[in-house]
Amino acid sequence: MPMPMARAVPDPSPFRGPLVRPGDEAYETSRQVWNASISRRPELIAYCTGVADVMAAVRLATTGAGAGRPLAVRSGGHSFPGHSVCDDGIVIDLSLMKGVRVDPEGRTVRAQAGVLLGELDHETQAFGLAVPAGIVTHTGLSGLALGGGIGWLMRRYGLTVDQLLAVDLVTADGNLVRASEDENPDLFWGVRGGGGNFGIVTEFEFRLNPVGPVVLAGPIVWRVAESARLLRFYRDWITAVPDGLTTAVVHRRAPALPYVPAELQGEHVVMVVCCYAGPVEEGERVLRPLREWGPPPVLDLCAPKPFTAHQAMFDPSFPPGRWYYFKSLDVERLTDEVIDTTAEHAARIVSPYTAFPIFQLGGAISRVGEDETAFGGRSSGHTFNINATCLDAEGFEEERAWARGLWSALAPHQAGVYANFLMEEGAERVEQAYGARKYARLRELKRRCDPDNVFRLNQNIPPA
Repeated sequence: MPMPMARAVPDPSPFRGPLVRPGDEAYETSRQVWNASISRRPELIAYCTGVADVMAAVRLATTGAGAGRPLAVRSGGHSFPGHSVCDDGIVIDLSLMKGVRVDPEGRTVRAQAGVLLGELDHETQAFGLAVPAGIVTHTGLSGLALGGGIGWLMRRYGLTVDQLLAVDLVTADGNLVRASEDENPDLFWGVRGGGGNFGIVTEFEFRLNPVGPVVLAGPIVWRVAESARLLRFYRDWITAVPDGLTTAVVHRRAPALPYVPAELQGEHVVMVVCCYAGPVEEGERVLRPLREWGPPPVLDLCAPKPFTAHQAMFDPSFPPGRWYYFKSLDVERLTDEVIDTTAEHAARIVSPYTAFPIFQLGGAISRVGEDETAFGGRSSGHTFNINATCLDAEGFEEERAWARGLWSALAPHQAGVYANFLMEEGAERVEQAYGARKYARLRELKRRCDPDNVFRLNQNIPPA
């Protein structure tokens, strides 16, 4: 008996944007995402030009020949586990939706779902304003914002979700709704940290904050042999720094970049990357103890620079097309055990592309009530983003084993996890990102908004 033919996914109708299928000239490029260790083959990639296209694509995915197939949503394609592409399903691609409208007098900005962080900064910094958002400019705004959004301005102004005033969102039944404090407030609570579980946001409205355009920012670098001593000093020093300063401690092998001396390239190093979102003179006073704590740094690139230049600093370290693997956890503080474990494992990094930041939290993040948004972990002190990176498959298994080893050694000190830094780790880890009580509330919201779990390719919150 012949096998039944697979149901072809029809074109969504009406639809204005490009449609890409297997066999099309653009298909191999279109199916690729930032993390090249992910390789999946969707049946249809629908490039949306506006809200009407998104609505049509969602209806295709929930009715007729498209129903039941996996549905992925892609903005910048930076999802660590590759949730922005799928096998044998439909990808709703938002990357053509690039509108940004700044209101400098009201200090607000409306940005469509395909906007990248660098594109948003380009528009807002023209007025000396910014939305706190991320550390890599080619990251998509949508996924970052819906998961929380940590970056260089978070201790002064809060997370990306803390700036959110409203969203326009296409629901699982293909309708457009608006959510804000006054309209669909439960949904507005859920999208501020709950990811893409409740629908597809087509446009964001954010509060803007005065920043720069020049900030004191950049890395101050020591050899990794100083890591444990430096981290003990750093732990005490940051207890007294103002909220205008956000830092991240990064361990890696010094990259082969023009501004890194040739004799340092390839050496294991530890750096404190700083961003002072205030007057440069104040920042210099705040950073003086760090620069003078012990042995002189082998490289000091912390200097006045445009905020947009600092935002792009990590771009060369996280380009599209490399193989990435991540493990993550929050800790309350950098205890001696955490510090010694970190320093020991950092010296074992093999790949010249692996770099793992430890983000300093607190400040404005912790001044938002835990129950005000779905984001979890406001009381955490630091977030570890343990990142194993290779150019391709060569050496990737070994580097991934290193990342898992460091995470396992730190796991007894875990105080939660940032949902945007999870890979495919299961429901228990997703619940840890929110806590049991908040997770139960999110599941009930999911039951009301998406009872069939159409939007399940994410850090999924199943319907109650």
